[in-house]
Amino acid sequence: MAAIATNARSQIRHSAAARLDRLPIGSFQKRIMWLIAYVYFFELGDLNNFGFVAPELRVQWGMSISTVGLVTSSAFLGMFVGAISGGWISDRIGRKKALLLTTVCFSVFSLLNACAWNVTGLLVSRFLTGIGLSAMTVVAITYITEMFPANKRGAYQAWVMVIGLFGIPLSALVAGELIPRATYGWRFVFAFGGLAILLPLFSGMLEESPRWFETQGRDAEADAVLDRIEARSMRDSGSTKLPPPGPEPTATLHRKFSDLFSATYLPRTLMLVGVFIFQTLGLFGFMAWVPTLLAARGFPVSKSLLWVCLMYFGAPVGALIAVAISDRWERKYLIAISAVVIGAFGVMYGLSTGMIPIIILGFCVAMFIQTFAPLLYAYTPECFPTEIRNSGSGVAYGAGRLANGFGPLLIAFLFTHYGYKSVFVYIALTWLMVAIIVTVFGPKTKGRTLA
Repeated sequence: MAAIATNARSQIRHSAAARLDRLPIGSFQKRIMWLIAYVYFFELGDLNNFGFVAPELRVQWGMSISTVGLVTSSAFLGMFVGAISGGWISDRIGRKKALLLTTVCFSVFSLLNACAWNVTGLLVSRFLTGIGLSAMTVVAITYITEMFPANKRGAYQAWVMVIGLFGIPLSALVAGELIPRATYGWRFVFAFGGLAILLPLFSGMLEESPRWFETQGRDAEADAVLDRIEARSMRDSGSTKLPPPGPEPTATLHRKFSDLFSATYLPRTLMLVGVFIFQTLGLFGFMAWVPTLLAARGFPVSKSLLWVCLMYFGAPVGALIAVAISDRWERKYLIAISAVVIGAFGVMYGLSTGMIPIIILGFCVAMFIQTFAPLLYAYTPECFPTEIRNSGSGVAYGAGRLANGFGPLLIAFLFTHYGYKSVFVYIALTWLMVAIIVTVFGPKTKGRTLA
């Protein structure tokens, strides 16, 4: 089979982009989907775990809303470091190695959270966890973009999220069950987030990105990976012949990190930095604070966690919507529409007082946030060439995380001085800014062959 795949190149070497984009989705791509979804399952749970345990720590450790904001901010400062370093490292050592390294890092640091004995220890452990979480996400979204054909990469970014997002309500359920049972129950909630540490056991199912091999001048290794993928595709289909290679990407000059700030790519870099700053402020302004804000309004911790769990079951539904629409229409407009819808539901949520409206509107916010996220995750890597794809994604993603290092402190200030509703007006405005920036400045990328 490998020989047949090699002969398919004839006397002309076709690029990884041309060979990958013509392949149907088969067992190789589906294995990637399941493995990254497995990592996302615990990454997304871990990302929200402090929000679930914060109400209990406010009681046990006497933490104020401002201290909760400080601990939350430490994680996002770590995410800034992780996004920048993770993207840079991946562009140098490869996508597969970086994925394994960053997954192990965030898993180990998540387990470290469970050992914290005071606020200072938790500040440090959340900072370190943030480094691993953000680095892994930046690597993963680029890996999916590079390993899937152009007409399916948006849908499979969303499928990964569909599966992984069940980690959020399950983490809320774990928190709701364990926290009330023992004073140390919250420690097991953090330990739960570290279970992605098993990924290296399945690393043999992953291949290095052949696009990355090409940028390193390692064409023979790229061809060997492509031969194995094509052979598996033919076994899946029972065919001895593949479709002809797709169109070749436009040739580009060798790019380096500094080119992100050149005249060619600076507008895209700034556009994505703006989008990620405002979407991160809006997303985590809602998701990370809802349990604490509900508890601060007088709802019992166990009840608020149950409500949050019900709301977050909207997240996988939202990602399913993204599966259906991501590759059908231009992504920049879908991103803008989703952002406006999130802002509208967020304001209505903030104005609600009854249990049923809070759960329904919270479900809708969580649902459309996770329609938005896979769209943005597919769109961001498409804006940069392979040599700087992970670095560009990391700069944009990291800028959002850095901004949200101060976001929780702002929410604590708004809540303390202007009340619960002011927080959700602020959140709605962040989503409106996302829609404006991507509509006015974002390039179109639908179905584009990646350079």
